[in-house]
Amino acid sequence: MIRSENLRSGYIQDDVEEYLYKLLPERDPVVKEMEDYAEEHRIPIIGPAVARLLALLVQISGAKRIFEMGSAIGYSTVWLARASGAQGKVFYTDGDPENAKRAEVYFRMAGVAKRVEVQVGDALALVKKTPGKLDVIFIDVDKQQYPAALVAALPKLRRGGLLVADNTLWSGKAARPAADEDRDTKGIQEFNRVVYASKELYPVLIPLRDGVTVCQKL
Repeated sequence: MIRSENLRSGYIQDDVEEYLYKLLPERDPVVKEMEDYAEEHRIPIIGPAVARLLALLVQISGAKRIFEMGSAIGYSTVWLARASGAQGKVFYTDGDPENAKRAEVYFRMAGVAKRVEVQVGDALALVKKTPGKLDVIFIDVDKQQYPAALVAALPKLRRGGLLVADNTLWSGKAARPAADEDRDTKGIQEFNRVVYASKELYPVLIPLRDGVTVCQKL
């Protein structure tokens, strides 16, 4: 039985979820240490199933300039940096300096420190200030911020680039009416509505773990 909250979807049957995670190869010691730390300290990470999807998207798209909106301890950053290769550059962003310090240690351990630019602050403001266009933007900030994150990110994404957002089913709550005070669920629902209504994006919502939306900018 899956015990880690980082692996639970909240809407997929337990036996199916267990099957998916048992299929995954063992992770290397650095990634495994990050998973263990996240579980012990209750830090949300995307987990290995979604991380493999992100890595695959980077590899098949040839992305070299990647911006993460919300990076925590850098779990997804490591996967993205490795997938982008020696010429890749990943912009790490997080509002917590302690998260950034721990992430930098992991980047050195994983051998990707030279590929990662660490920035502490508001991801929405930081993406606007980033020079040039980006190949991939990954949104994983506070869920009530998702609509604003989309507005901030879209002008920075190159045509043909990928916008990816985690938690877009929000433990299944996105499919149900949200309570008036539930700003997180409302933020996810509005984000999903806007990307599917957009003439600039071609979106697909994948029901993997907590839901992953992948959009190509047209």
